[in-house]
Amino acid sequence: MENGKRILHLDMDAFFASVEQLDDPSLRGKPVIVGKGDRGVVSAASYEARAFGVRSAMPVVQARRLCPEGIFVGGRMRRYSEVSRQVMAVLAEFSPLVEQASVDEAYMDVTGTEKLFGPPEELARRLQARVREATGLSCSVGVVPVKLMAKIASDYRKPGGVTIIEPGGVEAFLKDLPVGRIPGVGGKTLPRLASFGVKTCGDVLRYSGEFWERHLGEWGRVLHARARGLGSTEIVTGHEPKSSSAENTFERDLDDVEELRAWLLRQSERVGRDLRKHGLKGRTVTVKIKFADFTQITRSRTL
Repeated sequence: MENGKRILHLDMDAFFASVEQLDDPSLRGKPVIVGKGDRGVVSAASYEARAFGVRSAMPVVQARRLCPEGIFVGGRMRRYSEVSRQVMAVLAEFSPLVEQASVDEAYMDVTGTEKLFGPPEELARRLQARVREATGLSCSVGVVPVKLMAKIASDYRKPGGVTIIEPGGVEAFLKDLPVGRIPGVGGKTLPRLASFGVKTCGDVLRYSGEFWERHLGEWGRVLHARARGLGSTEIVTGHEPKSSSAENTFERDLDDVEELRAWLLRQSERVGRDLRKHGLKGRTVTVKIKFADFTQITRSRTL
């Protein structure tokens, strides 16, 4: 892979939980879990909580079982967004080509910045220092020729790590990388891959893209390309909203049709207000229902 590009991915470390520990020093060094209520899910877990097996998107009740001493706090999205803006402002000091991927991560094209900031590792360390100076928080950084690989690299040495993969080193890096590290490979896909003896990205490449497409559909070809380190290098500096949503988690089971209808109307009004604010119209309406056992169903209709 010799495209000459240098794509940097920055990922804040345990972002929501770290902000809570930053703002309340009494929480530092303790297992902090962002998420409250028996019906809720974990939004973030400090590294102290992760040592007990607590992970994001896990039901709060499960997190309580795994980490009885955990300190559970409610989320503060306004505060997280405030710190996120500080992080993005720091990134803009290094390159105008910044793509914010979420509240706590972003891509940046740093191709040709060596004369300003030095080689990729020096740039990454300087960026980490500036983020800490501006926010008091740590982040992890990956610099690779393509966006997908940069995201994998930033996660490789968390927390506070830097991983640089030169164009000629992508194949060697991926060869023994656990296939579960590829974005999109999760609990449903891993058992299927294991049935073919696949544990690493190198194992994926023992089979052709056509083989994976036959067994996994279109996702199979995507998987094969990702295992080869292929992907986009384009940095999109501005995003139009692709969707708008409203969601509520209730403290008790609801099965009264009229009560559910009232909540659906409130959520519809919230989505409609957001669409009007941005001057947009929707084409597809999706309804998601989550049950007491955390199973869920979705139904969509295109208008």
